[in-house]
Amino acid sequence: MHALARRLLSGAFVPRVRWRFRTSRFILVWALFNGAAYHAPLYLFGIEHLDVASLRAGMTLLTLPVLVVAMTAVFIGLIALISQRLVKPFCMAMAVVNAIALYFQVTYGVVLDDTMMGNVFNTDTSEAAGLFHPWMLVYVFFLGIVPCWVLLQVEVTHTPFRKRLAMPVAVGLFTLCWAYGASQSWLWIDQYAKRIGGMVLPWSYAVNGVRYWAGNVAPHERRLLPPAHFVSNERKVVFLIIGESARAQNFSLYGYGRQTNQEMAKAGTTVFKKARSCATYTTASLECILAHRDPGARARWEPLTSYLQRHGVEVTWRTNNAGEPAMNVRHFERLGDLKAGCAGEACDYDEGLLRGIEARIAASNQQRILVVFHLEGSHGPAYNTRYPSRFNVFTPVCASVQLHQCSSDELVNAYDNTIVYTDFVVGQAIDMLKGLQGYSTSLIYVSDHGESLGEYNLYLHGTPWSIAPAVQKEIPLIVWDSSAAHSNANATMTVEGTFSHANVFHSVMGAFGMRSDVFDPALNLFSPERPQ
Repeated sequence: MHALARRLLSGAFVPRVRWRFRTSRFILVWALFNGAAYHAPLYLFGIEHLDVASLRAGMTLLTLPVLVVAMTAVFIGLIALISQRLVKPFCMAMAVVNAIALYFQVTYGVVLDDTMMGNVFNTDTSEAAGLFHPWMLVYVFFLGIVPCWVLLQVEVTHTPFRKRLAMPVAVGLFTLCWAYGASQSWLWIDQYAKRIGGMVLPWSYAVNGVRYWAGNVAPHERRLLPPAHFVSNERKVVFLIIGESARAQNFSLYGYGRQTNQEMAKAGTTVFKKARSCATYTTASLECILAHRDPGARARWEPLTSYLQRHGVEVTWRTNNAGEPAMNVRHFERLGDLKAGCAGEACDYDEGLLRGIEARIAASNQQRILVVFHLEGSHGPAYNTRYPSRFNVFTPVCASVQLHQCSSDELVNAYDNTIVYTDFVVGQAIDMLKGLQGYSTSLIYVSDHGESLGEYNLYLHGTPWSIAPAVQKEIPLIVWDSSAAHSNANATMTVEGTFSHANVFHSVMGAFGMRSDVFDPALNLFSPERPQ
């Protein structure tokens, strides 16, 4: 085993060496290949956003591959200074990961910034399987495996340290001179820096992956929020339902032409218009939903769920998704934990999260209970798999994860069916709350973010906030309450204003009659002073 590892590191896995390169020349050749093979989306973006007929635009377009090649050569050159044996394995790993990244860039128009890397870090096995398509294997074979096979035929011969050092220094000086000569390009590059940075491979996923990990995954302590008290002794149950990738534009409660919210409409809900998410990906949005203020830098206060549990509220978190922050709750359950003894199609979908919760509430001796359902909702790209077959209302549907190969109608049909199903799940939850005896009850439904369905050639979500379209930011925010102000009439009520994830924390506190120094009554959606 050790001998095999040594042969891999030395490039001697195959008995016959076809090409020999000194380290510096090998790095330059690989940097040129990397710039040519994996950056078509970057160059096409430049062509689309530049007047390529002008000399200045042509210089800007040429600057893009120069920067890609230079960055690659300098970085691998620095690796070679540490050990020449690391160069080939690094290039082989780069080829495979670049091929996968390029597939997602081409297929979904993703930008691999730190927010998109958050999606990658928090994608579970089922979500990853839903993204698979045989075309990914084509990319991996021709742009990953084949380059690796070629690299195995190459022997990288020893190069003296001073020559290895000279290469990145020379490339760096050349790049500085080019940058000076092409200074007119920098205003355009700066304008699109976020988008360009997310398309340069491997630096987009490597650097942004580290950035996300350092800011979100690395261990950290959460600060405790100030003590709280209750101004009401009312027995209370609150349901918080967190949707996934549900955009307000496709909700009939928000004016969509199709009837996608029949159940919530007849339940007598209150719809809050102009609600926006704080992010375009799940992990950051969940932080906001559970935070007492918009956590721009995410100061790492304890989340709402832990805060309530610490003050005697019985908290249950049930999830058919991923990306939840660390929390201290009474019950944390995944859909798979609830399927034991469950029979029927519904067990595998979001409605399975409701199973047994009514009995648990009835058996509880707690005065205040919060139940959170984190839905799979409208998570793409396999929208047609997110709902039971009986909810195939709009047809035909897109049945491929290669969304650009579906017609717009097929894609929207599949997506709208997920919204119809989510509406059903929320309606079932409201019916359950109506049937509870001895409790005052409330429900909040909010989506984590929206979704792109091909607008501007973008799909899914996670586009950097600064360039993300409105459909990834505008979300449904809907409440129901057992009090007469919300439920006597079966007509939907609409509240105009400006709302966001920041309302959720304070509305849950308000529903429980909970007060502390962090409570902001102006953000409480259940406030009796709020116009209806």
